[in-house]
Amino acid sequence: MSVRLKHPTFPLSMSSHQTVTSLPSLDPAPPSPRTSPAHHHGNPVSSFQNPWPSFQKKGLLDFFRCRFSNNRNFVPVPTTREELVKIRKPTWGEKEDPAGQGLRATWIGHASWLIETPRGTHGTRGIRILCDPVFAQRTSPSQWFGPSRYTPTPCTIQELPEVDAVVISHNHYDHLCHGTLQQLFEKQSKNKPHVFCPLANKSWFTNAGFGLSEQDITELDWWEGSLLNVPDIGQVELYATPCQHVSSRTGIDSSKALWSSWVITAPKHQLEVKADSVPFSLFFAGDTGYRDIVTDEPSPEEEASAPRCPAFAQVGSVFGSFDLALLPIGLMMPRSIMSSVHCSPEDSVCVHKDINAKRSLGMHYGTVRGGISAQYEDVRIPPRRWEAACEKEGLKWRSESQDDNDWEAGLCDIGETVIIT
Repeated sequence: MSVRLKHPTFPLSMSSHQTVTSLPSLDPAPPSPRTSPAHHHGNPVSSFQNPWPSFQKKGLLDFFRCRFSNNRNFVPVPTTREELVKIRKPTWGEKEDPAGQGLRATWIGHASWLIETPRGTHGTRGIRILCDPVFAQRTSPSQWFGPSRYTPTPCTIQELPEVDAVVISHNHYDHLCHGTLQQLFEKQSKNKPHVFCPLANKSWFTNAGFGLSEQDITELDWWEGSLLNVPDIGQVELYATPCQHVSSRTGIDSSKALWSSWVITAPKHQLEVKADSVPFSLFFAGDTGYRDIVTDEPSPEEEASAPRCPAFAQVGSVFGSFDLALLPIGLMMPRSIMSSVHCSPEDSVCVHKDINAKRSLGMHYGTVRGGISAQYEDVRIPPRRWEAACEKEGLKWRSESQDDNDWEAGLCDIGETVIIT
């Protein structure tokens, strides 16, 4: 179990190439010493929960009825790439931003991103953070069955630049892939990335055969943070923040491990003492719902009256604003089943506003179909609805020809690097 520290007084992890130091909790409503956080279940904690009316747990019978109902609307994946998300070979922003002045986000597909922080005047590069990396063909316990990707990755693991940290939002197979991490840690066997994950996920990593010790993994509760220092490169703060989801890998471990969104930001103390430091802040939603909808085709009145998850407004209040947010927009149908755990595009517009994001990109679509949503969701719907929802709210849409940051919402190609300066 993670321990809340009042001051960042000692390193949690040390290696030849990086150190990780605990930061104070930013919980805006910390529990009293005699009570547990509302998202903890049991004392000692045995599982985790979403402590808001915006979440309603669906049972196995609900999923069974949905999967085999007569209301399905299965639409095959288009056979031509012209109707799907475009793919490009990654440049990691080196051509577009050779001086490394910007915050870089390269989409690898689904919820996988390579983030690189702005480099200082004396650094050769920024800190590189790989979020929810999945390169496998199937998001399943086995590569013989289960949901299969219909969009390939834009590169191989071997073609990734050196990574300093891996951030995991939760343990579902489309966000935590054993084979991908095995290859990554073998590739960087002499300079392993540090792992950041939510509570109760550390044991999975130490038992996975990656050659990681407990010191190579930092697990955090909601609102807890760490300072990652990579010598001669720089520093970055990472905070696990609340989101509305669940976890499971075996079917009998439901919600035994925590899920989270993540905040990646420039160290405040560094900005105060180093003139060459560049401020930046990024919100990675991971996977999340926003409100519970009881019908598959809700009316505007039903959506408006449904309780909203308060966590995102709290995140916006605590951190102020974000230069870039990465928000899920797909695998959200049917709404009666998926709404509590997967945002619709309209939900993600609400998240964008709640967290005070300056710019948001859609993700969690265009790559792989879920077992339930595949029977209901045309894979072309999420990006269309995301653009329509953003335009309805008056958000300035990102165009392909834009070279500046004068936009508020948009999409990008798989393999494309979006640079925020």
